[in-house]
Amino acid sequence: MSFENILLEKDGNIAILTINRPKVLNALNGDTLKEIDAAMEQLSADGEVRVVIITGAGDKAFVAGADIAFMQTLKPLEARNFARLGQKVFSKIENLNKPVIAAVNGFALGGGCELSMACDIRVASENAKLGQPEVGLGIIAGFGGTQRLTRLVNPGLAKEILFTADIYDAAAAQRIGLVNHVVPAAELIDFCKSMAKRIAAKGPIAVQLTKEAVNEGLEMDIEKAFIHEADLFAVSFATDDRGEGISAFLGKKKPEFKGQ
Repeated sequence: MSFENILLEKDGNIAILTINRPKVLNALNGDTLKEIDAAMEQLSADGEVRVVIITGAGDKAFVAGADIAFMQTLKPLEARNFARLGQKVFSKIENLNKPVIAAVNGFALGGGCELSMACDIRVASENAKLGQPEVGLGIIAGFGGTQRLTRLVNPGLAKEILFTADIYDAAAAQRIGLVNHVVPAAELIDFCKSMAKRIAAKGPIAVQLTKEAVNEGLEMDIEKAFIHEADLFAVSFATDDRGEGISAFLGKKKPEFKGQ
């Protein structure tokens, strides 16, 4: 499938999805969200891809937010449909059957911050700015921000971020747990690729099951989450990768996982 608003490329078993609307700081409109959705379907079915990196085109923005010009004319029902589309696409990223790393290369505001929060790991360049400025426009975060932010940082801090519309630089975002790492802009993609390669070298089914255990466990009480973890632990023992990994460890050699 060809795309107009995103780029999708592969580097070995790593895929890089780039939001490619630099003239509008990679702002998200309906068409862009639909293309991201299609890309997630494609990546989910691609057995060669083990890790996905999402970033923005240019050196100014990851995603500056939802497209304000696009939203200006939306009626209430259309706005609800737009929010539900964004929520659906971001949930697809969150639940993709492989890890997703956000390479936050500049402004990640509103929908851009929400996109980064849908990813498993966030790495920011030193010039990155993150925040949820929606209330300053008289609207609220609509792509999952009120929910994911509360789960990433403590509820009181999430409310402060959402209520004040304050913008956080990369160092502050790391301090509050909104991003994992901060690196020089010139090193961002290489840093993310290095991390992706470390993840890709592990058992892909085990990584997928771990992601499932974490994501689904967050929505359960702890005892049910323990049971779910044990069930997935058992599933991992039904894979060829489990035999390869343990045999390689005992034989003091590097495992060659096939994702089976």
